[in-house]
Amino acid sequence: MAASVMSNGTLVFSAPDKPGALRVADRACETLRQVCGLREPVFVRNLGYLAALAGEDPFADFGAPAITERCISFFDIDAATHVELPLESKRKDCLVFRLGDGVALSITREINGKAGYPTPLLEKTLNVPVTTRGWATLLRVLDKHWQEP
Repeated sequence: MAASVMSNGTLVFSAPDKPGALRVADRACETLRQVCGLREPVFVRNLGYLAALAGEDPFADFGAPAITERCISFFDIDAATHVELPLESKRKDCLVFRLGDGVALSITREINGKAGYPTPLLEKTLNVPVTTRGWATLLRVLDKHWQEP
């Protein structure tokens, strides 16, 4: 089973195990390259892992009026993450407060009418491709597709 989530490239699919999930993702990437030339990085994460992360309520310390958006970013799980946290953008419109296991959690703020975004900050810092989703998107994915075992 596979299901597209919104139109942001998020896809939920079933696989028997992690190696199987990675094979599915690799085949999909190869097909997209051959058919339409798309060359985008793909990051595979287990819904159970993401559900546990959501269950920690990692944004609880950040009050709603002070932030524009809560974000979760994904990158290669093997990327070096020896970064001193918190990591903040020069404009102070993005603050990464958690980083590891191929996932970063951040908040954005609006400064002079423009909200920050973690992807460029993380790509520059980690020197790897990164993709970001709003935390609300992750919660919608979990609400629709996660069933505790």
